[in-house]
Amino acid sequence: MGLAVQRLRYLGRRALQAVPIIIAIVVCNFILLNLAPGDAATVLAGEAGSATPEYMAELRQRFGLDQPFHVQLFHYLRNMLAFDLGYSFRHSRPVLDLVLDRLGPTLLLMGTAALVAIAVGVLLGVLAALDLNGWRDTLISIFALVSYATPLFWIGLMMIVVFSIQLDLLPTSGMETVAAFHEGWDRVVDIALHLVLPATTLSLFYLALYTRLMRASMLEQAGMDYVVTARAKGLTERRIVVRHILRNALLPIVTMAGVQVAGMLGGSVIVESVFGWPGLGLLAFESLFARDLNLLLGIFFLSSCLVVAVNLFVDLLYALLDPRIEIR
Repeated sequence: MGLAVQRLRYLGRRALQAVPIIIAIVVCNFILLNLAPGDAATVLAGEAGSATPEYMAELRQRFGLDQPFHVQLFHYLRNMLAFDLGYSFRHSRPVLDLVLDRLGPTLLLMGTAALVAIAVGVLLGVLAALDLNGWRDTLISIFALVSYATPLFWIGLMMIVVFSIQLDLLPTSGMETVAAFHEGWDRVVDIALHLVLPATTLSLFYLALYTRLMRASMLEQAGMDYVVTARAKGLTERRIVVRHILRNALLPIVTMAGVQVAGMLGGSVIVESVFGWPGLGLLAFESLFARDLNLLLGIFFLSSCLVVAVNLFVDLLYALLDPRIEIR
């Protein structure tokens, strides 16, 4: 059987295995969100100032909130099978359209932050390991510790104060300057400038983790028998590090990156709120306070699918980095 066919069969089998996991997540989210006090009718009545019991009952009937809990759950799961995530009363739009509109900005922010965190974290980890207990190792370890211990919202606010207000180098919030009506390359540059501060803020915490993990992994691999054998064969230190140690030391980084996708989604809620970035995190934050449960459930569902897909990609990447790992 060819390797390509083997990988396709593996992808198909893992996709089928993910279906009951996602259904279980959807059911858990539905139960937990409906346990919270209040509902959409209460929020709308509160915003209107007052409402009669008849109007409240009419709202609950319109949103299906007057149905027993198990009936609401059954209808929700049945609609999910038809890819119908429901309707957002707050935005007066289908949930699927809203979520897809915000998915792009979130993927752009998360992808950039993950790329920066992994690339810089691996580089700093390697530099620290190559200068064990030296000044470079000490400096990088202090930087990683400070980045790890500092809250994301504080870093974001300080960056706005320094780079936007004091130095006036970068925009404070948003994804682009809407009033400028940029097009083409000018729009790309404008979005990139808006991306710098939120992506840097989100990446710092994970950069610290990857730096510490890469340093430890490099030191562990450097003591392995195959490295001693390579040195005995007369290979140069640079070749040993690049061709042997670095490749094996990257495996824990790949594992950690797959696990931290969910954490990065959670971190994006804080960063998007601080910088007004129009992504899923900010949308989830707004829908939580508006008790827009259909929208919140839709965001959770899409996030679950994203985490499962990334972890599947990580498993495939594992086999590419280490040929000893077989995909079955």
